[in-house]
Amino acid sequence: MLSVGLLGGTGYTGKKLIQFCHQHPYISSFEVYANSTAEESLWNLFPDLADTVENIKIKSINDISLEHDVYFVTLPHGHSLKYTPLLIDNGKTVIDLGGDYRLDFEELYRQWYNLEHTSVYLLNSKVYGLADFLPAEKYKDTQLIANPGCYPTAVLLALLPFAENFSENILSVSTVAYSGTSGAGKAPRQDLMISEMSGNVKAYSVNKHRHEPEILQMLYSHKFCAPFSFTAHLLPVAAGIYATTSIHLRESIDVEDVLSVYKKAYDAKPFVRLRKAPPELKWVIDTNFCDIFIAVEEKKVIVISAIDNLVKGAAGQAIQNMNILYGWDETTGLKVKEYCHAIS
Repeated sequence: MLSVGLLGGTGYTGKKLIQFCHQHPYISSFEVYANSTAEESLWNLFPDLADTVENIKIKSINDISLEHDVYFVTLPHGHSLKYTPLLIDNGKTVIDLGGDYRLDFEELYRQWYNLEHTSVYLLNSKVYGLADFLPAEKYKDTQLIANPGCYPTAVLLALLPFAENFSENILSVSTVAYSGTSGAGKAPRQDLMISEMSGNVKAYSVNKHRHEPEILQMLYSHKFCAPFSFTAHLLPVAAGIYATTSIHLRESIDVEDVLSVYKKAYDAKPFVRLRKAPPELKWVIDTNFCDIFIAVEEKKVIVISAIDNLVKGAAGQAIQNMNILYGWDETTGLKVKEYCHAIS
């Protein structure tokens, strides 16, 4: 049984983690640490959790106990650098849901986050926890898991099987992706108000989205060597990621060859569902599933993926990573039954 510390656990992702930790059969206890909400009760912050989760008091992030076994860190960029090295040095396991340890090189981190990385040595020892694609043996002996971002999770699960098997045939790849507004966090912003977003869609961070180098470094490590573009958009919904990836080829490809590759990659993965029709966001919201649809026409392949950005793109994948790290069934605590995994 594990004791868990949740650092920054009062945002949207933190709330999901609290719910997953509460229902996880191998977590005996958890504490939540935060800044501005310290000393508040959990039920005051999340009234809908009343009588479903213990009404613990939020503790100050300045008083983190070193008695926990695993720490989930959901802090803004740059803040994990203050706490993660201390936890690692004390022999703890850290699953960081922010961007501080996802990139492999400090130069990339400085370029895309405009911050100096103060624990560069951990970049080499971390595991990039794309749970549905990474072999379980990669987790062996690690203390630090960098939980992938929500966009990279949706894009990489859709593209990696193809890149690994058909890289020499790829001319170019373009991904257009859409996110619910919860991906921007809980802090109030005028441009995310319902009066601004209702009935609206807009692109943002065009050609400069921080998730692009994260996607590319993973693709490059799996034989990909073609031009790639990524454009993010906001949807007038609270949660979800919907990504359409267009792959242009040098030569025509057979649809059965492509489907065979994806089936081989994900047949034993309980949280990836290969669909026979384009997925809808409502199929994956509040689940840890990634739904993928593939369409092939001569020299063009379209791969569409859909996830919940707060679950598969954050808290759910973090729990899945913990399960794999400790050798438990990766669905533990994530509410999935064996019959849910099917080609449909």
